[in-house]
Amino acid sequence: MDEKFNSILSIVLIPQIVTLIGEKERLNDLSAMNAFYQSKVYDLLSKEETKMWHYSPMTIYMMWKHEKETGKVVFPEE
Repeated sequence: MDEKFNSILSIVLIPQIVTLIGEKERLNDLSAMNAFYQSKVYDLLSKEETKMWHYSPMTIYMMWKHEKETGKVVFPEE
C-alpha cells in the first residue's frame, strides 16, 4: 500500500467509519475498531485497486453492517 493511500485511509476514512460503527452499534472505540479491522470490508478497502476509498464512510459502514449480518460483502450500485 503506498504511503499517500495509507494516509488517506488512516487519517480520513477509517476514523469516520469506526466512529459510525461505535455510534450505530453502541460499541466503544476499541471494540468498533476491532470489529472493522476483522472484516472482509476492511480487507477490500485496504487494497487500493478495489477503489473502495471513493465510497463515503456511511456507504462503507452499510457494507460492513451487511457483511456482519449476512457474511457477504455487497457493493453498492453506482
